[in-house]
Amino acid sequence: MEPARRPWKGIGVLGRLAGGGKGTTSEEARLRDRLAKRLYENGSGESIPYRLLVPPDCDPRRRYPLILFLHGAGERGSDNEAQLEHAEVLRLVMDEANPCLLVAPQCRRQRKWVEVPWDFRRPHTTPDQPSPAMRLTMELLDALEEEFPIDPDRRYATGISMGGFGTFDLLVRRPRRFAAAVPICGGADEARAGQIAHVPLWAFHGAKDRTVPVVRSRAAIDALRTAGGNPRYTEYDRLGHDCWSRAYREPELRDWLFAQRR
Repeated sequence: MEPARRPWKGIGVLGRLAGGGKGTTSEEARLRDRLAKRLYENGSGESIPYRLLVPPDCDPRRRYPLILFLHGAGERGSDNEAQLEHAEVLRLVMDEANPCLLVAPQCRRQRKWVEVPWDFRRPHTTPDQPSPAMRLTMELLDALEEEFPIDPDRRYATGISMGGFGTFDLLVRRPRRFAAAVPICGGADEARAGQIAHVPLWAFHGAKDRTVPVVRSRAAIDALRTAGGNPRYTEYDRLGHDCWSRAYREPELRDWLFAQRR
């Protein structure tokens, strides 16, 4: 990488975040609007839109953590905006002590991060091939590695709902790539737990979830523990599907995430 190029200069922002409570705060909304809009296109003409945050004054001589955020089903499309509708995830990057990159791709309509039937009460089997959206996301991550000084030992993945399923799927497909993962109200192919039990993981789910039953996270955590893993799990007794509003505000989450190394 040529230090003089610095193609990332001026496209990101970091700062402190105040406020709390359920829903997106005005601070999160302002930061969301400052994430750069980009499009990844491969040699076959396939593309995926994504938003990108890069630390200001990014130094090519340093290595920075990267957080991948996978949105839920309701945010699919091609406007390159809806994937950040639930901007609570931005709390993870509001830490001046841990400047990092955040990338948020957008899955096209009628597609999924994991192309399996949505019978959420039953376990699913990982397809042999990644979905088109997941394949493009993996290609995008590889391309970002070529452009930015990303720390290979501090790559993190998180997602909500459909993105929670996608987080588990991505770990299975690249079990040695990520230092930690935070799936929220998602589900896993429990038969693959042995392949990813070594990855530090903190899962969240609402006990009153009527969209993705809480049994999916419970079963995934049980499978990981049976396989020798030591995942963390937080279940909110009184919350439903949108428990990410609470999860991304957990006081310990940010410090726990950045403490993980591959």
